[in-house]
Amino acid sequence: MRGVIPRQERTASGVFTMLLAVVFFTCIDTSAKWLNIAGIPVMQIVFARYAGHLVYAGLFYLPQERLAAFRSNAPAKQVLRSFFLFGSTILNFWALKFLPITVTTTIAFAQPIAITVLAIPILGEQVGLRRFLAVCVGFIGVLVVVQPWSAAFHPAMFLSLTTLGLAAMYFVMTRMLAGVETDATQQMWPSLLATLVLAPFAWQVWTWPETATQWAVLFAIGGFGAIGHILTNVAHRWADASILAPMIYSQLFLAAVAGILVFDTWPTVWTLGGGLIIIGSGLYIWQREKAKAGSPD
Repeated sequence: MRGVIPRQERTASGVFTMLLAVVFFTCIDTSAKWLNIAGIPVMQIVFARYAGHLVYAGLFYLPQERLAAFRSNAPAKQVLRSFFLFGSTILNFWALKFLPITVTTTIAFAQPIAITVLAIPILGEQVGLRRFLAVCVGFIGVLVVVQPWSAAFHPAMFLSLTTLGLAAMYFVMTRMLAGVETDATQQMWPSLLATLVLAPFAWQVWTWPETATQWAVLFAIGGFGAIGHILTNVAHRWADASILAPMIYSQLFLAAVAGILVFDTWPTVWTLGGGLIIIGSGLYIWQREKAKAGSPD
């Protein structure tokens, strides 16, 4: 099949590669928040993220795939998947303008929970009682982070929650297209569509960076995205998804470090406590997915 590279059993390398990908994903959010604070409009940041991704991914895939990298076997689903991805990015970068990076990252950790819920009606998957209870526990963790009962609640939490839903739909669509599309197509379509759709909106609010650092970060954010996603693809070729899935939770530590070093913002007890609940729930769902053998529980 076009562009398909055979799997290799390199578990340790796969785990390390996935951890490295998480570092780049953390760099995306850190860069977006820093650019927001510097006065760069959200739409311009999102455009730079995907335009840069398109350039870097093109440099990686096009020499081997050429125009075949854009040939989709399921274009309608690929368009929908792409809109879910850059829609979630827009809302996430908007939320980062108001919320600490640890809060948006922790809410994003509920993706396995949201994916489990959405997979029932969309993919026809069955969920047993114990996994359903784990979903409920994970939702409690989200409430602990969001604190809708507290004066500390910020309306931007709704942006992060909507980001969570859109990102979950993106991963559900990715699961639907697994084995249907090549890695190159999965990378090129979202970045190309996002670049084309966002270009006129970015131009309307375009603000020229004032410093060399702002220029550097604006150019780098797309590279962080492209490299992170390419590393993720490589990691999944070297190790089972069931082994790699928990690696994403290392981002809570990385986001906390980025918040402290870059923004002088320390995570709250509520964020850490809710994050632990969400992580525990997500790990349980992951374990049930790994252990099940044809039955829902």
